[in-house]
Amino acid sequence: MASQDYSPNSPPTPSFATNKNKFFSGFTRSISTKEPSFSQFPYTPPRHNTNDVSPSFSQTESLHASPTSSPRFIPLKHPDLLTAYRCISSVLKKDGRILSIAASNGLVYSGSDTNVIRVWKLPEFTECGQLKTKACMVVALEVSHDRVYAAYGDGKVRIWQRTWDGGLKHERLATVPKIGSYVRSFYIAGKDKTVKHMGAITSLAINVAEDILYSASIDKTVKVWRISDLKCIETIQAHAEPINAIIAADDGILYTASDDATVRVWRRNFCHGDQLPHSLTVILPAKYSPVKTLTLTADGAILYGGCTDGYIHFWLRGWFSGQVQYGGALQGHTHAVMCLASVANYVVSGSADSTSRIWSKDPDGLHTCLAVLVGHRGPIRCVTAFLGRLGEETEEGCTICTGSLDGVLKVWRVTSKSNSDNSGCLAQGGSEYFEL
Repeated sequence: MASQDYSPNSPPTPSFATNKNKFFSGFTRSISTKEPSFSQFPYTPPRHNTNDVSPSFSQTESLHASPTSSPRFIPLKHPDLLTAYRCISSVLKKDGRILSIAASNGLVYSGSDTNVIRVWKLPEFTECGQLKTKACMVVALEVSHDRVYAAYGDGKVRIWQRTWDGGLKHERLATVPKIGSYVRSFYIAGKDKTVKHMGAITSLAINVAEDILYSASIDKTVKVWRISDLKCIETIQAHAEPINAIIAADDGILYTASDDATVRVWRRNFCHGDQLPHSLTVILPAKYSPVKTLTLTADGAILYGGCTDGYIHFWLRGWFSGQVQYGGALQGHTHAVMCLASVANYVVSGSADSTSRIWSKDPDGLHTCLAVLVGHRGPIRCVTAFLGRLGEETEEGCTICTGSLDGVLKVWRVTSKSNSDNSGCLAQGGSEYFEL
């Protein structure tokens, strides 16, 4: 079992702030350098013209120089792959920054600074509905089993039920936590007084098999909610610094990423006895750089973590050996990696350098940067991806939706031709193993 002791003298790391105007001002490229945060990164305000669609082509050659503070890796020969991509839709609303995005069953949900969650219909990518509340700033979105879970800047999660009877409808189900649950806790002796997060929520994750909703916060905790009755059944004191991302695997393993430059792996104990329901299993270091985002492959075999130094670290999980191996790092972004998504053998990253990168993993485990999507004029905060053309899985390639702090929501179509001589642009560096 890995130790859960924290060093009280650990250096402070950048984090999410609760103030609306400073919510993302804490991203820096590396805690080991004195470079300014990306909040000083200049970008031009977007025009209200959405006719900027034009075909583009990207080589696997990096468009940027490597960061100065970086993990070790072994450069390989770049494959001669030509990847075609184009922006097929670009939408700008007067909603401020795009903070969250999720896709499900031919629909895309986008959250922003306002109190409105917009619903977009595929393949037309036309707005077909809105979810409104009194609270503002939708910082995280998850959709599962026709339920929409949205985390807001007030530290609460709102839940909607999606129905298709007589057309698309969304019915508001509940707010988590319920007002009475945390108001009464201050007056009932012995009651848990931390039902409500003491800071802004940063990420949501759902474990459908175990009927659990996870919420992570800058208050350094993860709260475990039972979906059936929406009660908080556990509070995990997960990290010594603010938590930026969480993701739950199908087998019940929970991954948390924090400004303390680690990814922690948690296992749920069903017969806990004296043990806590969730116990810390592994601590995965991220080369001294705060981890801002996580994604997991569909089979749960590879975990990716995007860091403030512009690198995407990844870990390989062995199904039979019971170990997690550090696989290496993907190099390309020049500023903090703010969001990640994975579908099939593709990994999509969005960064504060205003670009998105599409990475492909071959059967040998080598990664290739297929394309660099350029078009946003501000840091890319959220991304989602799915196979085929706008939800149709019959076509090769993938479709990507990106949301930026410039207030623009873009949809991209990426296709590439396979190459038998494909060798990744980065080798799998490192041989560190961790017991799982």
